Amino acid sequence: MRDLSSPAIEGSAAVKKWGFIAMHATVAAVFIFLLQRFGLNASLESSLLWALTFAVCAAGLAYKQTIR
Repeated sequence: MRDLSSPAIEGSAAVKKWGFIAMHATVAAVFIFLLQRFGLNASLESSLLWALTFAVCAAGLAYKQTIR
């Protein structure tokens, strides 16, 4: 039986955790940017600001899910 508390296993879990958070934030930012820019015809600055805001919120939610 392998020891699941080894540093290699913990490191791999950390990479998966932060990868999940980054992916969640990226998808949210891209979705909101495209919706604002092309769906609602907002300005570039406004679209980028909303994308950043939603990315931070999505990253926070994903982080909360990973520590449950």
